[in-house]
Amino acid sequence: MPHSTGSGGARIELTGREETLSFLADAVGRTDDKRGLFDAIGASLVLSTQQRFEREEDPEGNPWPDSLRKLVEGGRTLTMTARLVSSITHEASASAVAVGTNEIHGAIHQTGGTIRAKTSRGLRFRGPGNGGWVTTQEVTMPRRAFLGLDQDDEAEIRALSADWLGAEDDAGGGDAGR
Repeated sequence: MPHSTGSGGARIELTGREETLSFLADAVGRTDDKRGLFDAIGASLVLSTQQRFEREEDPEGNPWPDSLRKLVEGGRTLTMTARLVSSITHEASASAVAVGTNEIHGAIHQTGGTIRAKTSRGLRFRGPGNGGWVTTQEVTMPRRAFLGLDQDDEAEIRALSADWLGAEDDAGGGDAGR
């Protein structure tokens, strides 16, 4: 389930994917050094997430709502500077992998929500149509989820886990040089 982190950005924790999580738990339980497996899974999920930006769709394959900037100026949703997509990364440890971004605007795009002005001056941005400037006290951002697992990700996690176990077995249960 996606959620915002305390320092801005967004990350996900895998829940509700019992078959894949069970397969992964089996692989993890049979290996001594899990960091390599988690690193491979994280790298795969980063690439998959970046590909979602290319397709402009969420993990379920639903198209993102077009951004106001895309409607006004053209281009692609969530990629004006490519800062968000470029910030997608992973951290692997001996017991877990986290995939996400430290970009503060990542969370509002992942979950959607309302942004409220902090001052009476309001929020200011270019509007649709004539491209003039709009000032308002709040704006509601639609959900444009980019973090999460799709069926291809789940299959890749199972394949990486199986490959990892095969390399472990070939090396006599050691870390297979990883």
